[in-house]
Order: sequence, then structure tokens, then C-alpha cells
Amino acid sequence: MLLLNEETVRRHLSYEALIPALESALIRYSGREINQPVRTIVPVPAHHGLFGLMPAVDGDLMGIKLVTVYEGNTQLPTHQAVIQLFRATTGEPLATLDGRLITEMRTAAVSAIATRLFASPNARTLAILGSGVQARAHLQALRLIGSFPEVRIWSRTPQHAQAFAAECGGRAMELEDAVRGADVVIGVSNVSEPLIRGKHLAPHAFVAAVGAIGPHKRELDNRAMDAHVIVESREAALKESGDILSSNAPIYAELGQILAGEIARPDTGRVVYKSLGIAAEDLAAARLIYEAVA
Repeated sequence: MLLLNEETVRRHLSYEALIPALESALIRYSGREINQPVRTIVPVPAHHGLFGLMPAVDGDLMGIKLVTVYEGNTQLPTHQAVIQLFRATTGEPLATLDGRLITEMRTAAVSAIATRLFASPNARTLAILGSGVQARAHLQALRLIGSFPEVRIWSRTPQHAQAFAAECGGRAMELEDAVRGADVVIGVSNVSEPLIRGKHLAPHAFVAAVGAIGPHKRELDNRAMDAHVIVESREAALKESGDILSSNAPIYAELGQILAGEIARPDTGRVVYKSLGIAAEDLAAARLIYEAVA
């Protein structure tokens, strides 16, 4: 059995390969070709953490991601994970992969897929709300699928926003100024209460909401959720997305349904992609790495 650390993952995983692999996985998930339950979350209240289990079976490969979320970590990543792969035909364990970078990259890659599908082809202004790992990963992935002459950065810590803006050639701004009129808004700041308000969004804006996962957490207010809402998994969204549950916003489609041409892309109006992350994505990314080294 292989043991693949983060350095190996980094060497063998690229957005150029990951994006098409995830598109295929999303289509197969929505087509019910991938067997995957909603993730199980085990609270660790004594240490203010969460322990998640995310299994999936896809053809000849099955796997499970074990992920921990400890928002209070300062010397370690807040999200850490391992992915265990098995041969579906025999149950044989094949590999254990470090899952931190896989989680980071697959999340950004799916947001890039959604941006390519739903953002205006003339989009020029990108607002990123956050300045951490996911903010940087999203910018890297998004720059592969579009050119954004204006990049606006907001963070709850102004110094972090300024540092990220200097690093990426963007501009640090106040929250309302960053969002107002932006063509694409990416929310990657860990929040529990609405951060993105509909009154500040352009009518044509595309929003990728990544920062609030959990039935009691919200990133967008009700006015912002008055949009065509896209998700990876209806089943997961109706259990895990506070933005959808609290606003009662109807789900327009799964990403895989749009990619497959089963449901047409909206012609007009704002689109909100509510990101939650699903095991099928982790398995698709892990497959790329395993097949490259096995």
C-alpha cells in the first residue's frame, strides 16, 4: 500500500488536470453513477473541533476522506485530512494520501468550473472575501479560466488583505466597496452570519459562497440568495447549507446537471454557487495522484 504525503500530492496534482477530472466526476455524481452518502460529522466539543467522514464509490475505486476542522488552530492548518483508497472489486487497500492540499485544490477548482459556467463572459472585476489558503487557491484556479484586470481583496484583518493584495496585484478594500458592482464575488472567509448582502451585489453578479458550511451558518443574506442557486449535491445542500435552509431558496440545479446539459444555464439574473464539497471530488483528485504514481 502506498503512503503519499503532501509533497507527493503537490508534485502530481495540477489545476489543468484536476478541473476536467472534477467536471467528469460531477456529471457522474448527478447521473447517480457515483455512490456517495452525505458526510457524517462528529463533533469534538471538548476541543472545539469537528471530525468528518466522507466515503464514495466510483467504478473500480472507492475511498474515504477523514477530515478534521479545528478553527482555533494557529500553529497547524485549521483543516487537515487523509484519504484512503481501496480497489472496489476486491476491497484491497491501495493508498493513503495526505488530504489537506487535495481539499484546498478541489474546492477552488470546482469554484472555477462554476465561474466559467455562470459568470459573464465579459467579467472583469473579481472580489475575493478572505485572505487565507482558500483565497489564494481560488485566485490561482480562477486565473486559469479567465482574466480579471481588477482584483479586489477584503479580509477581517486589514493587514492580511493588504498583504494578499500586494502579493497578487490586487487592491485591498472595505467589504461593501469590494462587493459593489463586482462581476464575480468569491466568499472564502470563515463566517457564521451573513457577510454578502444582496443590496450590494450587481444584478448580473456571480457569487461562489465557500466560507460557511453547516446548517446554522450563513454567508449570504436572503436578498443575496434571491438568485439561481447551484449546488454540487441537492441532498447535501438540504442538510448542510444554512444559506439555503434559512432562506428557503429553491435549488435551480446541481453543477453536474448543468455540465451534462440536462438543465440549461440561466439566461439572466444573478447566480449563486453554494459550495459544500463532496466526497466524489476528493476521490476524483486522489485517483489522479494514485494513477500517476502507481
